[in-house]
Amino acid sequence: MSVPEAATAPTWRHRVRSVPWQQLTPLLGLVLLVVIGALIHPSFLTSTNIFNVLTRSAFIGIIAVGATFVIIAGGIDLSVGSMAAFLAGAMIMFMNAIRGDVSPVGAILLGVALVVVGGLVAGALNGLAITRGRIEPFIVTLGTLGIFRSLVTYLANGGTISLDFALRGVYRPVFYGYFLGIPIPVWVFAAVALVGAVLLHRTRFGRYVRAIGSNAEVARYAAIRVERVRTLTYVIQGLCVAIAVVLYVPRLGSASGSTGILWELEAIAAVIIGGTALKGGSGHVWGTVVGAVMLSLIGNVLNLTSVISEYLNGAVQGLIIIGAVFLQRGRQGR
Repeated sequence: MSVPEAATAPTWRHRVRSVPWQQLTPLLGLVLLVVIGALIHPSFLTSTNIFNVLTRSAFIGIIAVGATFVIIAGGIDLSVGSMAAFLAGAMIMFMNAIRGDVSPVGAILLGVALVVVGGLVAGALNGLAITRGRIEPFIVTLGTLGIFRSLVTYLANGGTISLDFALRGVYRPVFYGYFLGIPIPVWVFAAVALVGAVLLHRTRFGRYVRAIGSNAEVARYAAIRVERVRTLTYVIQGLCVAIAVVLYVPRLGSASGSTGILWELEAIAAVIIGGTALKGGSGHVWGTVVGAVMLSLIGNVLNLTSVISEYLNGAVQGLIIIGAVFLQRGRQGR
């Protein structure tokens, strides 16, 4: 006997319940922020302000894409801000040292190569110390946070490392230039996010990352090389930090011991706001992108209004992290 079609058709309640509201929460939050910003200040929705927000979110967003892999795999990296400062300082010093021997473009390209290799090596060292040394990620990256910060302060002799003026003029368009009417950092951010999304959601490596974050022992029994995959997540994190540095250096043309402070907080906040579980096992790159843009929007709204001081931006981000984790635990407890 066949079941009547009306009896099998899903009701509107079933349709509403089937919507992945947890995954859509970051996007809904972003829409709410845009509405609030538009109501608070008339210039909020201008193309200049929107591009400014997207450009500012590019640095943290790129780093946060790498952090998404690390956190989904059950790790954490507190050293990204200090790593960025050290790589930026080393890049500037290297380009200044070779500027008389090669052309300005050649010096910049060699500097970019140095930063990429440095980011890969720094990420690999973090990963190997955690996996081979069997030390907690929090401890390892807390230690390297201090190491990288001390190194850049030493290189700068307690001051600031500045890029040669001629090199700065050639390098400047990498941050301030436009392609098809869109700032170059936004294009780079989009490209990194797209590659990250494909790697995480469309490859075997991405499935391994999620499996390890869900249950490392089960993943090991399934013949997944847990240590290798976890190490690679930190290598990806280091590469993302290097790409962010390549975009950051032409912005100010300098680096110091204060460069990149709280970047680790912002990157982790972007990942958590984007819906990635802090305990690992699940997450989405697109959610991280939305989280990074939301953080920039919060800072932008604070700058446009006098309700809350812009100097409290870090406090707001800290509250957001605590609230996001609290909500995640609440959903898991139900």
